[in-house]
Amino acid sequence: MLLSMTGYGRAVKTWRDKTFMVEMRSLNSKYSDLRLKCPPTLREKETELRKMVNDFAQRGKLEMSIDITSLEAGNQFGLNVPLFKRYFHALSELATEFDYQDQTLMSAILRLPNVAAASEGDMSDEEWQVLRSTVLEALQKFDAFREQEGKATAQDLAARVHNITTLLEQVRPHENDRVTAIRDRLYRSLDDNMGKERIDESRYEQEVLFYLEKLDINEEKMRLAQHCQYFLEVLHNKDKASGRKLNFISQELGREINTLGAKAYSSDIQRLVVEMKDELEKIKEQMANIV
Repeated sequence: MLLSMTGYGRAVKTWRDKTFMVEMRSLNSKYSDLRLKCPPTLREKETELRKMVNDFAQRGKLEMSIDITSLEAGNQFGLNVPLFKRYFHALSELATEFDYQDQTLMSAILRLPNVAAASEGDMSDEEWQVLRSTVLEALQKFDAFREQEGKATAQDLAARVHNITTLLEQVRPHENDRVTAIRDRLYRSLDDNMGKERIDESRYEQEVLFYLEKLDINEEKMRLAQHCQYFLEVLHNKDKASGRKLNFISQELGREINTLGAKAYSSDIQRLVVEMKDELEKIKEQMANIV
């Protein structure tokens, strides 16, 4: 089962006089990078919160936002008086120095960081349990969102791999013509350089067989078909952490397709190889968005 690396989840719970709101979102990233935005009262719980997120997310550019508001807002206001005084004296001196008169200095200081803030106080064990369940609900919704996106991606990937398999089957009708073309090309080259009377037919056939053996594509076709089958098996596996494995398999697909093209010696087969490469590039684009 695939999970998209982009996702969103939100949960809200109200308990007594407080409302807990948790939002979780993620974007593409090769590694796990979590940005946690939460009130100062949750600093001692940060390690546990990060572990909860990482257990769900695995990797991606992650952001969790936690907001706690009180229904009794009047009792929750706090003012950092010492910091307010420092800002006021510093700004007043600058205003005097530049002869700047402004009646909004007080309100401007109140908007500066850490001057005025909600004062949540200490979090009780009961509040933490409510918050923890809110976080889990947001993560479950986040996971469901990514799973839904992953299903659409998996369908597209499966279609691309089936297209490569279909193109591979279309190579077979051109193989006999390819062998004949190579044989004729070698014969013409010998005729142009040596003349027909000097060509040893028996030796010529041996050289042709040796040359064709070097250009044989049966092994590449077999491995490419096996890689396509393995890709589909991993794609439909219930293991969530299949993205990296699929990426490795897609690299093997690319190697076999490139080798097939290098050995083709046929414009018809080269055309099919180009179409395979196009499908593979679309697979790689989708791979960048799965866990």
